[in-house]
Amino acid sequence: MMSILGTILIGLIAGFVARMLKPGDDSMGWIMTAVLGIAGAFVATYLGAALGFYAPGQAAGFIASVIGAIVLLVIWGMFKGKK
Repeated sequence: MMSILGTILIGLIAGFVARMLKPGDDSMGWIMTAVLGIAGAFVATYLGAALGFYAPGQAAGFIASVIGAIVLLVIWGMFKGKK
């Protein structure tokens, strides 16, 4: 349970850091940025565990979470741009 809360906290911070690092003009609000950051942290946590980078239940590293959040922000921008 604590690892889930840790992943959420890291994801919140990673989402905002990813938003600052990702170039371009995004019009999404801070809530969507936080949600994508949390999702990126969970992807990084479970993908890292599946690949053997992290132990199961261990929160992903901050850099991996930021990378996961940036990837999701780019994917979100691609889908949002097609409308």
